[in-house]
Amino acid sequence: MTQKTINKQGSVTETLRQLGNCLELVSMDPHFHNVSVGLYVKDGLCTVHTFSRVEGVADRLKEIRDQMAALGGVSPVEGSDNQFVFPCGQIHERPVRFLLAQAVGKSPEYAHPTGDMRVKDSRSDLVLYANGHESDEQYVYQISAQGEHKNPALRLRMVVAGFLRYGEMDKVADTEVAFPCGQRHDALMRLVLPYSRNISAVETMMDAEALRGQMTTGTLGFTPAV
Repeated sequence: MTQKTINKQGSVTETLRQLGNCLELVSMDPHFHNVSVGLYVKDGLCTVHTFSRVEGVADRLKEIRDQMAALGGVSPVEGSDNQFVFPCGQIHERPVRFLLAQAVGKSPEYAHPTGDMRVKDSRSDLVLYANGHESDEQYVYQISAQGEHKNPALRLRMVVAGFLRYGEMDKVADTEVAFPCGQRHDALMRLVLPYSRNISAVETMMDAEALRGQMTTGTLGFTPAV
């Protein structure tokens, strides 16, 4: 289903019935007229949608959907410009919320760094790494660190807790995590890795984003027509 088709199908209530639950809302798209953009989920199908009808919005939604595929490894739906599915068949709700925020907020040319999955720790001189491998019929990511810290084991436990919270991952061992579907999701892992470093800062950011969304649109992802 395309954005143009959705816009032709009537009332907001009917549109929401077709789209499903609003999983996430970005209150303003800084790269396209500050329209609000929502992510809706129904029966495993994810739809990027806005109620704005400003000229060119369908192309912008396709750009966002394609960027979500590039940054998150999701699979675009054939014949649609604004829908995708997870190849594993499971909706990874918390990571996909971060994914929408990055696809909308960052430059359309933004891409994940290539090479090792690593990031500088925000609270120490450590560099954090995530390395994946097959293990017992699931794909596991081992979290490690290099550098100086007075208690690196404690710091790693905090980072692992960040993956459990923001990646909604399962703890396999003290420094090993896996997605609940058991599948390999390197793109999502690269996405979640920076958030895992600082739970309190991410919570503050998410609260602020939620408040902006409520003030702007309630829960619908609605932007007045321009």
